[in-house]
Amino acid sequence: MLKTILCAFVLLCLAPTSANALVIGIADQKADMFTDARFAELGIKHARIYVPWDVSQYGDQQAELDTWMRLARQRGVSPLVSFGHSRVNRRSLPSVSRFRNEFNRFRGRYPFVRDFATWNEANHCGEPTCKKPQLVARYWRAITAACRRCRIAAAELLDFPNQESWAKRFRKAAKREPKYWALHNYVEANRFKTYRLRRLLKVTKGQMWLTEVGGLVARRNKKRSTARGIPESVVHAERVTRWIFEELVTVHPRIKRVYLYHWNSLTPFDTWDSALIGPDGNRRPSYWVLLRAVRDRAG
Repeated sequence: MLKTILCAFVLLCLAPTSANALVIGIADQKADMFTDARFAELGIKHARIYVPWDVSQYGDQQAELDTWMRLARQRGVSPLVSFGHSRVNRRSLPSVSRFRNEFNRFRGRYPFVRDFATWNEANHCGEPTCKKPQLVARYWRAITAACRRCRIAAAELLDFPNQESWAKRFRKAAKREPKYWALHNYVEANRFKTYRLRRLLKVTKGQMWLTEVGGLVARRNKKRSTARGIPESVVHAERVTRWIFEELVTVHPRIKRVYLYHWNSLTPFDTWDSALIGPDGNRRPSYWVLLRAVRDRAG
């Protein structure tokens, strides 16, 4: 009897706990994935959405978000919400108090959401935050104080050359260490590299979430693109998706989450297409790779 108890205890200690398990999610703005039986087949319970910081001010945007949140909750999916630029005025930035107030308004409407990222692709110079990591740090301090039970990533960064200097300036301005960081590492992942991910891990602490990554099927806006030269096909996307789960997420134990972007491509003319479901409505090979990865981790 004692031997049986000891064996059970050892197995329990060796088994992965929910705290250590890799979170697998989908990043997509469109709510239709929640009504797709193939999404249910995956058994995924995490999804990420980008939300304009001033979404509450525009009825049509708020209605879209309400639908996404309602369907996510009905399907038992936990949202990760990343704030970012306004759809109406991309270059405008709120004051810290305004940002905090909008966050509180968001929390009042969706109190079940506990996971956030302060700003989407904050080091991208198409964003008004590109040269303002100190301001994003103040946003982060304000909203972490407003919700102490929330998990809030300092920022979502792109794997661009300025990521390290941006993160260092953020940390200095924040005056305390963020528990969570997030990265969109399309460029390196599609080249089967991890150099910039490893560099970012070195200059930060806490968990690392890969909140947008995926294999490139097609890129149709290549002007001044860092994605030039990357292969584009469903075969390439399948290889990248397999590499993500076999290699990328194993780079460091601090990598706790990965969200594949995105669920479905609605037209053959999408600017960026790394979707699991093609515009013809059929599952691409990368879908089956994801399904196997989810089932392998479920035991």
